[in-house]
Amino acid sequence: MPELIPPTTALHAEWLAAHREWGPGAHEDGFGLLPVDRPETPAGFAAWIARLENAPDSTYRWIVDGAEIVGGIALRHALSGSAASMGHIGYGIRPSARRRGLGGWALRRMLAHAREVGLDRVLLVCLVDNEASARLIERHGGVLDGAPDVVRRYWIRLSA
Repeated sequence: MPELIPPTTALHAEWLAAHREWGPGAHEDGFGLLPVDRPETPAGFAAWIARLENAPDSTYRWIVDGAEIVGGIALRHALSGSAASMGHIGYGIRPSARRRGLGGWALRRMLAHAREVGLDRVLLVCLVDNEASARLIERHGGVLDGAPDVVRRYWIRLSA
């Protein structure tokens, strides 16, 4: 049974395994990883986790199934800074865990959290050629905002 958990240093080895599966240079949405982060070392990993824990305007969660990290999801509480182009919610599922419904499961929970923090609608963004993500967002009420260019921008209205 999957769970959403806060990032933790206790899962360093498991996170590295998921990170290796994405491969070098691949983008892992939902983890809040920046180019300056150095999660390969214990000290770098701890610093990254501390940054995520202390982010006042974001909620980061890892999607775990048993002891395996299968993805990550993040909620940015406001559309300021990078969130203006990346959207309120970003998520990623590691390649070996895709097509199991984990993205939709995690998105439903993060949409509920978005309501809890007082958002009445959220923006989600995916690359124009990411059909799987587009279908997932649309299944959860995403309405396309304008004509897609490099990215598709979707709004999801959150009802009480």
